[in-house]
Amino acid sequence: MNKNIIAALYYLLLITFFSSLPVHSQISPSKYFIRFADRNNSPYTLSNPSAFLSTKAMARRTRQSISYVENDLPVNPDYVDSVASKGATVLTRSKWFNGVSIYITDSAELNAVIALPFVLSAKPVQLRKANKGSVNLFKNDVITAEHHQSMRTTQSYDYGAAYNQVGMIHLDSLHSQGYHGEGMTIAILDDGFYNADSIAAFDSVRVNHQILGTKDFVGGDADVFQDTVYGEGNILHGMWTFSLIGANLPGQLVGTAPKANFYLLRTEQNASENIIEEYNWDAGAEYADSAGADVFSTSLGYTTFDDTTQNHTYASMDGKTCPITIAAEIAASKGILVVNSAGNEGNSSWQYISAPADGDSVLTIGAVDSSGNYVSFSGKGPTYDGRLKPNVVAQGAQTVIADTGGGTTTGGGTSFSCPIIAGAAACLWQKYPNASNMQIFNAIEESASQYTHPDTLLGYGIPNFYLANILLSGIAKEDEHHSFTVYPNPALSYVTIASNHNTVKAELLLIDVVGRIVMKRAIGLNETIFQIDVNMLSKGVYFLQLISEEGTLETKMVKQ
Repeated sequence: MNKNIIAALYYLLLITFFSSLPVHSQISPSKYFIRFADRNNSPYTLSNPSAFLSTKAMARRTRQSISYVENDLPVNPDYVDSVASKGATVLTRSKWFNGVSIYITDSAELNAVIALPFVLSAKPVQLRKANKGSVNLFKNDVITAEHHQSMRTTQSYDYGAAYNQVGMIHLDSLHSQGYHGEGMTIAILDDGFYNADSIAAFDSVRVNHQILGTKDFVGGDADVFQDTVYGEGNILHGMWTFSLIGANLPGQLVGTAPKANFYLLRTEQNASENIIEEYNWDAGAEYADSAGADVFSTSLGYTTFDDTTQNHTYASMDGKTCPITIAAEIAASKGILVVNSAGNEGNSSWQYISAPADGDSVLTIGAVDSSGNYVSFSGKGPTYDGRLKPNVVAQGAQTVIADTGGGTTTGGGTSFSCPIIAGAAACLWQKYPNASNMQIFNAIEESASQYTHPDTLLGYGIPNFYLANILLSGIAKEDEHHSFTVYPNPALSYVTIASNHNTVKAELLLIDVVGRIVMKRAIGLNETIFQIDVNMLSKGVYFLQLISEEGTLETKMVKQ
């Protein structure tokens, strides 16, 4: 059907809907998302991406061979100005959804916006000012005053009581190799980051100028540290999640990527639960994409709202329905690793993950306790369409986080397991800068404790970043040499090895996930195809190394 006809039909439907509103009547303070029909006469073109993307954002696309497409183009600024000229306050712009969110109080002004020829639709996203005090942060996030975890110092950091949450995923191995997030950019999309500009946990971040930018998509300014918009008071949740990545308090708490760079973005309005927050997240994600962020860490999730007409259902958790999920999938298509909490609805009537954790390209993080056991509040899978979720898990109970007094406390929730993995992923990506976001995603999954037998509580289990490091190293070597093939893989009893090595000094090693050599075999001159018996091996992930005068090749093998 012709686009103009579609637009006309939308226009007629919207006029019919709003015709019952008296002209010039005052309506409750209301917010709408206005979608545009086209991008005609835009000053932006795909041939000049530097006009709307940073050098770092363009470099990310170049490294991953990602083309520029229409949704990279900002909305037409003339359209935005025309909407504002009708009396609307423009709150956010969305190039991915090609529209704007607006605040408006007069029905005649709203009708005037709808009547603009380039307006395709108007969706109410918040019909009243918040008055309930409900909180969209995961309801079961809890803060406690004490912790009972072992102390641990490595050659890289003195983690203090926070060692368990780092050591559980074997990230200390990467830290000890000198990978702490340097050069990587992480965008944290959350609520406010109260006092992160002054408390001791972030001294290193401040001294080294690692906060590249801040923006409040709720209040419309750059202040995310002392926010009291709509009387919400001190906002701490974003500061807590930030500390799990960026804090550096020797002997107390060291985050998973303490030397990364950060964008701190407020998209969450604590005092209410409205779908506009999903559009705020989209605006924040677009900002971070344009600025060149590599990784997103989001400890937010959306299911039901104050206005029940906006509610999602479990059927909405299909990876393609909720606005925030659509935005998260688009972000992943731009080469960003999107890491999101699974949600804390595991022991509620909802039970399942929340949006955008249902996204296929979203690395969804559930929670375990300090011993690696499932925590009952952690959102469960699968998605409505049957895909595995969560993807992996990390410590989300008795997790050590920063407090406002300069020290630490502990908290519980998938809000805290998410940033642990996001920071760890940044360190892994730092070591393999030419990897794609999905290669990092897959290596994290494949390294996890129950990769061969996933379930709907832990997904693939607890990642092992020592193992993920080896996996990516093996992939790189295979791609470079094209000379090492293992099949069948996964294997039940026998594995065939095919190699093109041509030296007499060759040896095959089979190594388990903790680095033990479980099998060793000498390879003869020009012995290019041979078998090994794996019947006696336990189920799990192993590594095969072929060592010769030509170098070392490595690949992964799964025993079923």
